[in-house]
Amino acid sequence: MEAVERESMEFDVVIVGGGPSGLSAACRLMQLAEKAEQELSVCLVEKGSEVGAHILSGAVLEPRALNELFPDWKERGAPVNNPVTQDEVYYLVNGTNRIKIPSFMVPGDTHNWGNHAISLGNLCRWLGEQAEALGVNIFPGFPASEIIYNDDGSVGGVITGDMGVGADGEQKGTFQPGYELRAKYTLFAEGCRGHLGKQLMQKFDLEKDASTQHYAIGLKELWDIDPEKHVPGKVVHTVGWPMNHGPGGFAGSFLYHMENNQVVVGLIVDLSYKNPHVSPFHEFQRYKTHPLIRETLEGGKRVSYGARAIVKGGLPALPKLTVPGALLLGDDAGFLNMLKIKGSHTAMKSGMLAAEAVFDRLGDGGAHDEVSSYVERFENSWLHEELHKARNSGPALHRFGTLLGSAFVWVDQTIFRGKLPFTLKDPVPDHESLKPADKAKKIDYPKPDNVLTFDRLSSVFVSNTNHEEDQPCHLQLKDPSIPISKTLPLYDEPAQRYCPAGVYEVVEENGEKRFQINAQNCVHCKTCDIKDPFQNINWVTPEGGGGPNYPNM
Repeated sequence: MEAVERESMEFDVVIVGGGPSGLSAACRLMQLAEKAEQELSVCLVEKGSEVGAHILSGAVLEPRALNELFPDWKERGAPVNNPVTQDEVYYLVNGTNRIKIPSFMVPGDTHNWGNHAISLGNLCRWLGEQAEALGVNIFPGFPASEIIYNDDGSVGGVITGDMGVGADGEQKGTFQPGYELRAKYTLFAEGCRGHLGKQLMQKFDLEKDASTQHYAIGLKELWDIDPEKHVPGKVVHTVGWPMNHGPGGFAGSFLYHMENNQVVVGLIVDLSYKNPHVSPFHEFQRYKTHPLIRETLEGGKRVSYGARAIVKGGLPALPKLTVPGALLLGDDAGFLNMLKIKGSHTAMKSGMLAAEAVFDRLGDGGAHDEVSSYVERFENSWLHEELHKARNSGPALHRFGTLLGSAFVWVDQTIFRGKLPFTLKDPVPDHESLKPADKAKKIDYPKPDNVLTFDRLSSVFVSNTNHEEDQPCHLQLKDPSIPISKTLPLYDEPAQRYCPAGVYEVVEENGEKRFQINAQNCVHCKTCDIKDPFQNINWVTPEGGGGPNYPNM
């Protein structure tokens, strides 16, 4: 493609990503500027068609960070109106039986009293409104596709993706070049396995002193249900079936009763699973057939579907958070608290801490240097204290499986209050965990009934996913030969199963097998970028505004 001339805009701060961490950072920066009576220019870019379009989470919100950011959030009309009224945890023994876990056997931090079952997408839409009212420039539909580096190697901003480039890489008649958004400081809040955050980690070796990072895939549906079955604020979590396969097969689920006779139901599958025949999507569909879940959903109607990866290594796996000119926030770094099964309040707090550190540096005349005070603020905050207490929860489930791992967590939290004198680690990355296909048991998944269970393509349809078809594929293969020559014979090409949207297929033409990528189906979950055993798939940003459009998710 020919050289592109780009318009350039200058800001004090550019924020990449309109999730809870990026929006909280934007709001906090402007609050500080307003209080100090200083001029501040802040720009936030979001790859979704609108703020909230790509946001997917359970979500039960602990309002601690929201209380700090906007103490008057109720008066401001924040969509946080569904306090938890029932809090239940079950162990699913098999596809029929369950055991209700007594409250005293559930670690204190896993309880949900005082929290709210909400749509995180709607909360982000509201945070976006607050940010704009404070003076933040928000550009939805503009993915950050490249990092700008200054001559001294520091980060100087980002370049947004070009529009109107054909699948052949050539400019179409509708071509519009991306913008250079230059900043004194750039905050990366893209979410799990962020396209640019990953580049920063590699360029600056930010994970060299961190434990191995681990991930899960979360799958979720939104349902309208029979009003007689609806209990506003009821929260149900389960462990065990359908993935109680011992170490490396952990999964947990949620069923939250929302407002307006709706529920959200979901399954979170650790990507450390070993059997390449596992399909997280089909495990999720099967999970809904359990009587505990079926009795709520029967007679209802599925409204939406989505999936996204979750970064869950916790405190030991946090990368270095700063480089000259840039900071990592939220799930770009991995602030999820696995013990609480929550990451929204922790992401928001990370954004607020980053904003406070950057604002101080700007006040001192700083630009493009390393904001080390962000790390100091984090280490002296309740966020660090909370993550340190929960640091062994995820690794225990990885190493010991559902029952023994849960027992370890109970002892760690109830008896030792999270203060055991050691930290568990799991050094095997998720993409190295798979057994060869011929050494693993094949799984027979039932066909969908299209009432309670569904196939992937109809699910993608209700996720409102759409991409411009004539554009370069955003799912890049480092070596196009590997899927058929290596991954298929060794692992029966697991991309056919770990992708929750049917993007990857092995098709046969004239007696030859070919790896097909249906990029238009992609819901931007990033699972392929994480789980591919040869790390051969590289997820990059597609044309702006593409992907899912989640309502009330």
